[in-house]
Amino acid sequence: MKYLDEFRDPALARALLDDIGRITTQPWAIMEVCGGQTHSIIRNGIDQLLPPEIELIHGPGCPVCVTPLETIDKALAIAALPGVIFCSFGDMLRVPGSIKNLLQIKSEGGDVRIVYSPLDALQIARDNPDKQVVFFGIGFETTAPANAMAVFQAKQQGLSNFSMLVSHVLVPPAIEAIMQSPTNRVQGFLAAGHVCSVMGYWQYEPLAAAYHVPIVVTGFEPLDVLQGIRMVVQQLEDGRAAVENAYPRATQLDGNSPAQNLIAAVFEVGDRNWRGIGRIPASGWHLRAEYAAYDAEQRFDVADIRTVESPLCRSGEVLQGMIKPNECAAFGKECTPRNPLGATMVSSEGACAAYFNYGRFVELDTVQVAGGT
Repeated sequence: MKYLDEFRDPALARALLDDIGRITTQPWAIMEVCGGQTHSIIRNGIDQLLPPEIELIHGPGCPVCVTPLETIDKALAIAALPGVIFCSFGDMLRVPGSIKNLLQIKSEGGDVRIVYSPLDALQIARDNPDKQVVFFGIGFETTAPANAMAVFQAKQQGLSNFSMLVSHVLVPPAIEAIMQSPTNRVQGFLAAGHVCSVMGYWQYEPLAAAYHVPIVVTGFEPLDVLQGIRMVVQQLEDGRAAVENAYPRATQLDGNSPAQNLIAAVFEVGDRNWRGIGRIPASGWHLRAEYAAYDAEQRFDVADIRTVESPLCRSGEVLQGMIKPNECAAFGKECTPRNPLGATMVSSEGACAAYFNYGRFVELDTVQVAGGT
């Protein structure tokens, strides 16, 4: 546990909190982009231990949460077809579509399987040549290399019974969309360390310069998050706007070049719809023309499915940082983890799920962080 405990040390956490309090002289609003960071913050009570001048705004960095409703409905339509084996990561199975979810399709006889890698789905396709095997390829830049490898290998091996329903989104265009919004309050960003471990963080430098906003690459353990916050606050107090790396043990400026090359060979950048947010230009990846035969939308003719979000669900405002989850009237009432209205209440990275699971809809007398109080 050494390499885990050392990033959860209560004494070091308190020292970082004291340092943040010492350098903070005015209110600042900082967005953590990644849902994994949101859960770390809420689980460890970091936001409640920061100086009152520091507000943490929860961003749209949960890939399950931003997968459009129409894409979920396309997945449901494909999974219900006879002769299809539909493969997905487990956190997608309970995400609600317009009427049902993938677990309900499975209970009705659909062959829906949880896999831990797209390469598992590729093996299922090899083992079942008489079935059409579809993998639900969602995620930010982090999951793109493995998804690209699965499609690349399928073509190399001539697997005609494998395809992918792609819903990949990119972080930098989302940051730009947030900064361009007339309702934006964000003054600094914590960037997702695992995304930058793949893509590097050079692409954030033009954003920091154009919008004069500090961006700090940050990990996910309590000390990672606190160090990232300290570095953002220091920049804001100094009037600087640069990209800094608080996660050097996993992230470098240029990222992982072989992974980037593979992604570029299989995917191309295009516009993408984000659930609850809308269409963001050049914010997603789509399969290149030479891999179109592996595009499940085209193979199963579901590209024209269109849907309408629940009027009760305000997950889009949560994803944009406009409201906190417990400010939605449906939170904890019509919308719970057992009966979610939106993906933010389902996903292991969703802000609504974090608030519900860690009791942020009630007043707490004691807050614990990193094993201390």
